[in-house]
Amino acid sequence: MGSVDTVIVVCPEARHAAILDAARALGLSGVRCVPGGPRRRDSVAAGLAEVGDAEIVVVHDAARPLVSPALMEAVIAAARVYGAATAAIPCVDTIKRVEGGMVVETLPRAALVAVQTPQAFAAPLLRRAHAVAPELDASDDCLLVERLGEPVAVVPGEIGNRKITHPEDLVWLRGELQESDSQ
Repeated sequence: MGSVDTVIVVCPEARHAAILDAARALGLSGVRCVPGGPRRRDSVAAGLAEVGDAEIVVVHDAARPLVSPALMEAVIAAARVYGAATAAIPCVDTIKRVEGGMVVETLPRAALVAVQTPQAFAAPLLRRAHAVAPELDASDDCLLVERLGEPVAVVPGEIGNRKITHPEDLVWLRGELQESDSQ
């Protein structure tokens, strides 16, 4: 992977010491911890405030622990060209829009993707996106960039970059880790 000067971990203060200990044990320098905020957007803003003069900022959720270096490189490369990029995988399920418990529309699956992190941005663009309408929430940082009318490139994501959300996901993750340990 390319040069990474600083990794900012945004997490509760109670976890800072453990994260810094783990980073030292892995021989990683340049890892810093900052406390997050009440919303995802606030936590990203807290990390963004700490990146200094970085040209590219990568936002990645800890809920996706199996991200590959190649996927990181791909979103960074696309952000260098387009200003903003996200990983995404094609939707394999039929997606319905529902209101009041009733289907109101079936969306065209061929035009849909499921967005993942990492997401990478030119730092000035991400700062500008976070400065606009801070009272509005966002499910990801690409939405903030979209609100500016700026393009967001999409690079192929990875099935293994699965988000750990439900108890079954944790069971899957443990299996993946055991499998990689046995290889």
